[in-house]
Amino acid sequence: MKPQLAQQAKTVGDAAPGPFASFVRFVVCGGGIGVLSSGAVALLAGAMPWVVANAVITVASTVLCTELHALFTFGTGKRAGWRRHWQSAGSATAAYAVTSLAMLILHLVQSSPGMLTEQVVYLSASGLAGTGRFLVLRLFVFAGGRDGGQDQDRKQDRDRAFVRKAAAARRRVVSVPTRLPNRVLTPAALAVGS
Repeated sequence: MKPQLAQQAKTVGDAAPGPFASFVRFVVCGGGIGVLSSGAVALLAGAMPWVVANAVITVASTVLCTELHALFTFGTGKRAGWRRHWQSAGSATAAYAVTSLAMLILHLVQSSPGMLTEQVVYLSASGLAGTGRFLVLRLFVFAGGRDGGQDQDRKQDRDRAFVRKAAAARRRVVSVPTRLPNRVLTPAALAVGS
């Protein structure tokens, strides 16, 4: 009973940040990762098609940003679960489409734009898509701050723990003495569930 009271006291005082603080944190985390990603896309695009490089960097940066947004931006107090990663991936897919479309239009307008022009277009499209992502993440994915989704996450944690315990029980080796009429044989190791 005491650990539950301590846990309640700890989480009751910690409120999720307000919209302005969340937006500033989102810009710092997402913007910082976005700037690093734009350079990584440019470097990676030298070794593969730009669209593929953008996809690879978008996936990696989305996973990293979702974790940062769960822990820092929206103040959930814990790492993002699979559900939040998938929801965040949906908004990242839309952002990927916006940045790819912007670059496609750039390359249609200018056959071989310079790296600086590509960066300006990419970062502008990323800023527009990022604003949309913030709204989606704030209003839907991390809507409840510390309380939103925690019941679902706790249920998933309990389910995972149950599955791990069941798997461990199946692998456990049990020593059982085998008896025949009027004689006891040496204990035989029997694998449960094998």
